[in-house]
Amino acid sequence: MTDVRGRAPTGERADLKRRAIVEAAREVFLARGFEAGIDLIAQRADVSKVTIYNHFGSKRELFLAVVHDALEEALEQPKSALRTSLEESDDIREVLVRTARGWVAGMAQPQVLALRTLVASEAQRFPELGAAWKANGPGPTSAVLAEEFRRRIDLGELDIPDIELALVQLYALVLYPHFAHIAYGERIDEKRADELVDRGVDMFLGYYSARR
Repeated sequence: MTDVRGRAPTGERADLKRRAIVEAAREVFLARGFEAGIDLIAQRADVSKVTIYNHFGSKRELFLAVVHDALEEALEQPKSALRTSLEESDDIREVLVRTARGWVAGMAQPQVLALRTLVASEAQRFPELGAAWKANGPGPTSAVLAEEFRRRIDLGELDIPDIELALVQLYALVLYPHFAHIAYGERIDEKRADELVDRGVDMFLGYYSARR
């Protein structure tokens, strides 16, 4: 549908309606997929269709808002964990373990995992959905970690030729197994998740330690 939005409503009341619409849309999209009708979302949010289009312009824009808000909420914990660990500890292993557990606590929530599956299923038809997921992913956390890695390299503690590749490898060790399991309708239990983090960080540091 063509974007029919003019200037989006502003103010406290508009913000409350926007949040209600996004929450309702997330529930409906997860239950029925992207093909779910705007009528159902409007009914769930207790607003009119016109109100939804005034805020978002189109169903596609509404879905992008759902992705953005879900990831922003999910990634607040790892960002906070990373900030706190950098302030409280100089032990790089402790910093990475806390950060990785934050990723798991945020990104491995059932709704976030289900939303990721939905985005993946629609990304071929709507590439901007996949792009939005990537753009709203762990970028801010990655930037802080990359800076910390550079500092540790300068101190002679780490030997990382390609920091971007190293970050992908760290995600793969501690977070991606959750994405793989949810594709088969399974979830990793808490004990195994902790083991993935502990052993994954150990493997990462064992490979990239300057003293290896």
